[in-house]
Amino acid sequence: MARELLKVTDLSTHYAGFGGSRLVKAVDGVSFSLEEGQTIGVVGESGCGKTTLCLSLVRLLAPGAEIVGGSIELGGRDILQLSEKEMVEVRGKEIAMILQDPMTSLNPVINIESQVGEAARRHRGLKGVRLRDRVHDLLESVRIPSPEVRMEEFPHQMSGGMRQRIAGAIALSGTPGIIIADEPTTSLDVTIQAQYLDLLRRLQKETGVGLIFVTHDLGIVAKMCDEVIVMYAGKTVERGDVRGIFSAPNHPYTSALIRSVPKLGSKDPLYRIEGQPPDLSDLPKGCSFASRCPIADEHCVSHEPPLMEIQSGRMAACWKAEENTMPEVAS
Repeated sequence: MARELLKVTDLSTHYAGFGGSRLVKAVDGVSFSLEEGQTIGVVGESGCGKTTLCLSLVRLLAPGAEIVGGSIELGGRDILQLSEKEMVEVRGKEIAMILQDPMTSLNPVINIESQVGEAARRHRGLKGVRLRDRVHDLLESVRIPSPEVRMEEFPHQMSGGMRQRIAGAIALSGTPGIIIADEPTTSLDVTIQAQYLDLLRRLQKETGVGLIFVTHDLGIVAKMCDEVIVMYAGKTVERGDVRGIFSAPNHPYTSALIRSVPKLGSKDPLYRIEGQPPDLSDLPKGCSFASRCPIADEHCVSHEPPLMEIQSGRMAACWKAEENTMPEVAS
């Protein structure tokens, strides 16, 4: 049985609203676990809490955001109980994150060698020639051309795709057990994207690293992930194995996301989800998706569904899930 690397229980992260009077429930009671060598995908529309979930896991939240409940167990320790000084030793060594925008994680006045090598120097004790060789190997592994030249350069001298791959090299530098990748392929062209995903899979096979992969691309989820968490309005609305969820989703939001994927050669109009996600500071009384759901009834509008086990390993927050009345996914 694979070793459990991370266990998240009822995690809630809120932002203070304007004037501190209203709370924005960006992450609301999310639970999951990650095992060695496993990849979990996190999907959902923009504003559903995916990035806030990732930042909560490494405790790098913006001012005004606060983890108000739950636990994050990493290696048997609840990291929410650690001091900031202790967290500095955890980040990069045990858990690392590849940010969506590499320019927010790269220092414009420090060269690439220093930035990529920082975690290896701090957490692995490498220095001198050994450290330089480690940086060279990391840049080579993420397909950076002429790494011995690029090591001396600065972020502004790189293309967007190269900066994204360098951010990946930084995450790998300290050889962490868990890597969180927040839309890491957004700025990459199709060829480099495929190479990047192959690299992550190869590293996972070699090291057993656990991956949390946030993306809007359901094709990447199908290719990369073992399990998927579907988030809507800060909550988990469906969770389970990728194959099962893609073939027979139990939540209408999941079904709608799958139907929204363009299909090669199809001349049918692209399916769209009507309406907008709710205001996270003023959530409705019942199901948050009810106003956009084609099968919602009065009970859905007035009563919030809990996340229930529908079948072994499959969970959904929908009153209709067990009735098998979900609209069929377009073929």
